[in-house]
This record gives sequence, structure tokens and C-alpha cells, in this order.
Amino acid sequence: MLQVSRLIPQGQGLARPLVQRAAQLTLDWDIRQKSRFDAVASDERHVGVFLPRGTVVRGGDVLITQDGSLLRVVAAPQAVLRITACPDHAAQDQAFDLMRAAYHLGNRHVPIELRPDHLKIEPDHVLADMLRAMHLTVAEVREPFEPESGAYGSQGAGHGHAHGQGQGHGHGHHGHAHHAHGHDHS
Repeated sequence: MLQVSRLIPQGQGLARPLVQRAAQLTLDWDIRQKSRFDAVASDERHVGVFLPRGTVVRGGDVLITQDGSLLRVVAAPQAVLRITACPDHAAQDQAFDLMRAAYHLGNRHVPIELRPDHLKIEPDHVLADMLRAMHLTVAEVREPFEPESGAYGSQGAGHGHAHGQGQGHGHGHHGHAHHAHGHDHS
């Protein structure tokens, strides 16, 4: 198994043609938020990734193998909830509706991808019902998922939320101190 222990965020400093020719490692968010994992590259090589704890791998990052070859990370399409504002609302109301939804999701420590015209979260029927009650449109789609790294996270080594599979929307303890912030965690 080929080992990887180095990541170049977004391939910075590498020639674009070199990165484009590199074998791909197509990974969903559940894998990319881990710093240690095994995978199979597009050239069928088995790789073991051993990055510093807390490292988050993003689509577009480049991994360097022990033999010096490059692997281009691709964010795999996966099931996500795409949240959009009601098209009947005025543009400023749509922006406010999305901002309000982001606030409520963030208050629950939900990994969230922010876009100018929509939000994305991992599927959760309880959160979907809450968002629909806020008069937002919620659709399950298959798209790459690149949630925010957090206010204190850095590119490639963010404050990863290690939500295990089948955990719903509750949050586990993910290596940071909890602070008093006045909301129910039930």
C-alpha cells in the first residue's frame, strides 16, 4: 500500500498540467474529514493516508505519496439536502431566509456548505422538517459537499466535525471545548 503523509491545499504552487494529469482520489465528506484513511486511486493503486490529526481534505487538494507521485482529490457527489429560499419572496427576503436557516443550523453545530443562493447539509429528516417549517425548499440531491471549516479553522486543517454514520443531527464531542451558548442540545 502506498502511503500519503503530505497535503498541498488546492495544489498551490504546482503546475496546473501536472495536477490535471495526476491520478484522482474521489472521496465523500465522511472520508475527507478524517486525517487517516485507506482509499483506491483512479489508477487502482491502494493508498493509506496518514495526515496530521485534525487535517481536513478538500476537493482540489493534492496529496503526495511516499514515492513522490501526486493524487488529486475530487469531492465525490453524495446525498445532501439542498436548501433554497421560497422563490415567491423578494430577493432580500430570500437572503434573510437563508441567513436565518444558517444561524439555526450553526446553532446545532451542523456541518454546512454556504453558497450565495443555497445551503447544503447532510441528510437529516428532523432538520429538513424544521427548515420546511421555516418556509424553505429542501431537496435531496447528489452533489459534492464542502462544508465550512469553522471560524477558527484554516485551509486544510479546520475544526472538523467528526459526525459518525447514522448519528442524525446530534453532535458528538469532536475535540473542542464546549462553551455556554444558551441552547438546548437535545
